[in-house]
Amino acid sequence: MGKGGCTSKKVGGVAAARDNDDSDVSVLEKERQQKIDAEPNFYWAHDEEPHRRRKQEILQKHPVLKKYMGIDTSTKFKVAFWVAFQLLSLHLLQDAPWYTWLFCCYTLSGSINHMMTLAMHELSHNLGAKGVNPNRFLAILANLPMGIPAAASFKRYHMEHHKFQGEDVVDVDIPTEFEGWFFHSTPRKILWCFLQPLFYSLRPLAVNPKEPTRWEFINICCTIVFDLAIVYVWGISGLLYLVLGTLFGMGLHPVAGHFIAEHYVMNEGQETYSYYGPLNWLTFNVGYHNEHHDFANISGKHLPDVRKVAREYYDEMPHYHSWVKVIWDYIVDDNISPYSRVKRVTMENREIDDLKARGGLVK
Repeated sequence: MGKGGCTSKKVGGVAAARDNDDSDVSVLEKERQQKIDAEPNFYWAHDEEPHRRRKQEILQKHPVLKKYMGIDTSTKFKVAFWVAFQLLSLHLLQDAPWYTWLFCCYTLSGSINHMMTLAMHELSHNLGAKGVNPNRFLAILANLPMGIPAAASFKRYHMEHHKFQGEDVVDVDIPTEFEGWFFHSTPRKILWCFLQPLFYSLRPLAVNPKEPTRWEFINICCTIVFDLAIVYVWGISGLLYLVLGTLFGMGLHPVAGHFIAEHYVMNEGQETYSYYGPLNWLTFNVGYHNEHHDFANISGKHLPDVRKVAREYYDEMPHYHSWVKVIWDYIVDDNISPYSRVKRVTMENREIDDLKARGGLVK
């Protein structure tokens, strides 16, 4: 893997072949080189994402891990509890001074709503109930206190992030060229952290737009009805408490450190990182991110068991113990920026167009 493709023998070979005889170079190799030339500052890999191969290897050595595959029946109770707790906190803060309200909006509402985004993440993998549709409805329930519809679209894009990790155009988890070019200094990276909710919502529309499905419309309708009910009972301030909590919690916030920690290249040659710290208690163990990508059909509840069983794989990989430290390093280290992501080209443009024409992996 090399930044800008400069260190890759394979890319150099493509360039040399292109100069000598265009007909000897495959369509995929030509398109790969064109994309690298257009965005040379990212890290470019020339093999498939590492998790599928590692999963097979680990399962051969540790078949006992199969017993952890499947749903976590406690997820629906956790979602119901925290949605109710969020409404209770909203109610109790109605007459609070503005500074108390604002403090709780950042700390309490921000943390709970970010937790609900990670419940949506868990449910996007159908790990909260038997059957696809019950997981969809549970995800919409988790989405309600956020005040902004997201669950249905998140599932569609997140499945592609797993299957096509790092794939140019397809994996919209990767920042755009503009983000890398503009948000490169410490002050601008601070601004980028604040604006993460904006980029996570608008980037897919710019990079890989999808036609809305009935589930998006169901999600939108449920959110509108819920928001109107909040305004009716608690007024605009009640809705602001939820929406601002979502924006705070996904912006410059300790829990939002996982956005950077998961896939930003801090150790060249590695594109996924785990976090083994206390905030996993609030986030369905999403910090066990190598374990999650290796075994996406194992619920967050059992990801620590994956690490425990296959320690020879996970303990030796660089990992984190503080998301706050990850955010700090990202902001102050001049060598880390939105460009610090691994991209790959394993699909021809026609294959990507075919995927788009089908509406993506999930509708």
